[in-house]
Amino acid sequence: MFACSLLLPIRAASAADADYPVKAVKPVEAAPFFTVNDNRLTYAYMFTGTDPGVAGTTAKQVVAFTHFDAWQYGTNFFNIDLLKSDHNDPSGPCPVTATGCAGVTEIYGLIRSTFGFNQIFNTKAFTMGPLRNVSLEVGADANTKNSYLGSSKRDGVIGLQFAFDLPYKGYFNVAPLFYQETNHNAFLNGPLDPDGSTNFRGTWAIETNYYMDLKFLPDQFPLAFSGRAAWYGPKGTGTTNVIANNIPTKTEFNSEQRLTLDVSKMAFGPTRSHFVDVWVAYRYWQNKFGLDHENNVNCRGAKIDSCTESSLYSGVSVKF
Repeated sequence: MFACSLLLPIRAASAADADYPVKAVKPVEAAPFFTVNDNRLTYAYMFTGTDPGVAGTTAKQVVAFTHFDAWQYGTNFFNIDLLKSDHNDPSGPCPVTATGCAGVTEIYGLIRSTFGFNQIFNTKAFTMGPLRNVSLEVGADANTKNSYLGSSKRDGVIGLQFAFDLPYKGYFNVAPLFYQETNHNAFLNGPLDPDGSTNFRGTWAIETNYYMDLKFLPDQFPLAFSGRAAWYGPKGTGTTNVIANNIPTKTEFNSEQRLTLDVSKMAFGPTRSHFVDVWVAYRYWQNKFGLDHENNVNCRGAKIDSCTESSLYSGVSVKF
């Protein structure tokens, strides 16, 4: 019916009217759903990684896929890592003290989504000074690991994110969150917890991330500085039963600082900026997985420092 009504005026026009050329009207293109859609593959090498309960350090090879997008009401970030340890960190069923076993393989995934209050309420009330926006943030983590412990982490977060602008179009985001985790721990297998389940109590968390191109340097050196830092509060012992040597968790601190060289910009100019990045980073992780690095039995004796990770970390990332 709508199409017919459009044709009626044309049929009623005179022959003289038909002699005039009709200017074509360019159809209005729909706005893209994503204003930013960034996908990257990364290969990296961690020189001195650790795993709680494993004596000494372990080198880890990491292959990662990262996705970031921005849409009308917020952003989405997704990262999945495949980590392969060397023989110092044996895979199950070998115990952590075994030698000659294949190294552990771990898959770790993380997602964070934000919903901006400025966008939802169609306002600028949440922008003032360097503060660009306030958002609702939700997310989750999950992992699986073929070690003797049989880690199977599942957690969820919810809270607010405060987004700030930095010079040179950089950003600094800080998010106070509520954090809830469940996991698996073979060390808890026994009459009281036969399946090794660890249902931790909810706790607080603060997650930050930041990025800034170092444009005060000469154009021949397209460097950027980025990083993250996160704190997760004590979450109990993971069980309602009293089990020997099951020490309560402590506040966990996990951070990484990265210096990135934009190789593609150096080779092909600004139109190919950050298509190929080479980077070096420093990772520091205290009370890894919340384990008390001073008192937990898996962090002491021959396994001292296994609950603290301090390592150089280097890799190459390719945008596609």
